[in-house]
Amino acid sequence: MFLIGLTGSIGMGKSATGRMFASRGIPVHDADAQVHELYQAEAVAPIREAFPAAVVETGVDRERLSQIVVGDRAALRRLEAIVHPLVRARERRFLDRCFAAGHRHVVLEVPLLFETGGDRRVDAVVVTSAPADVQRRRVLARGGMTEAKLEAILARQLPDRDKRRRAHFIVDTGRSFAFAEKQVDDILRAIAACPGNAYRRGAPISDG
Repeated sequence: MFLIGLTGSIGMGKSATGRMFASRGIPVHDADAQVHELYQAEAVAPIREAFPAAVVETGVDRERLSQIVVGDRAALRRLEAIVHPLVRARERRFLDRCFAAGHRHVVLEVPLLFETGGDRRVDAVVVTSAPADVQRRRVLARGGMTEAKLEAILARQLPDRDKRRRAHFIVDTGRSFAFAEKQVDDILRAIAACPGNAYRRGAPISDG
């Protein structure tokens, strides 16, 4: 089973590219989506204990939690110590299901793939990228996003130029969807016959 690590800085089109892989029948494990689910499930109790102001009746309030941890390295590390093991457990189960089902290729969509060393535990890394002005425009159009919040997020992420340098494949999302989809198809053709060596049954791949 060939493991593709899909990553990219905020606003670079990572999620849209993940959907392109999924539409081609490739199972995709979205670490961000798993975190959102965990905020309504297993992560609620430990986050309530660590950050009581971030939990409301319906679960973890992401905006409140963000206000607490953004810019506070100690708080962020405490949050990661809660969330990352839970994401890893879900990822492990996903990989085992894919292996049992006989899938030849799997995508692990992980925002901080390089930052957590996850690139060493996949067979190839795909980085999504776009011009910096396109990135900022996309991100600042999101509800609740500010310049200060964006800068704090970018400070946690490896610069785009470094991600591009370390990638096996790059998907340029700064043009049209059709252009990005062609690049996805090119990647799948390039790895069609490649053996996968990264998967080890029961071994975690990334830290989210």
